Amino acid sequence: QVELVASGGGLVQAGDSLTLSCTTSGRTFGSVALGWFRQAPGKERTIVSAISWNSRSTYYDNSVEGRFTISRDNSKSTLYLQMTSLKPEDTAVYYCAAARRPHTAVVSPNTDFGSWGQGTQVTVSS
Repeated sequence: QVELVASGGGLVQAGDSLTLSCTTSGRTFGSVALGWFRQAPGKERTIVSAISWNSRSTYYDNSVEGRFTISRDNSKSTLYLQMTSLKPEDTAVYYCAAARRPHTAVVSPNTDFGSWGQGTQVTVSS
């Protein structure tokens, strides 16, 4: 079981950058794929990005490709999401999540994420 806590959200202007962090207390952090999801008001939660346990595979939603970068530091049990060129449509609560099964080699929107952390609000003003 991986327990996750996301942080780093805030209120920024369009075009600004922001880095989210997700820390864990679970013992299996280094062996599972991790992902960032977001949920805007009145909308479903959708995947933003994901990274395999060894960082060799990453996935980005088309809406953030080229602007966001996912990374992880297994020695610090921390997941990151660097967000640049932020847009008002990026406004949402951002969540981090861990895959149910270890050692997923290739991450995708179909990766089975099962452990969710508390979210952090990102608000981008125009």
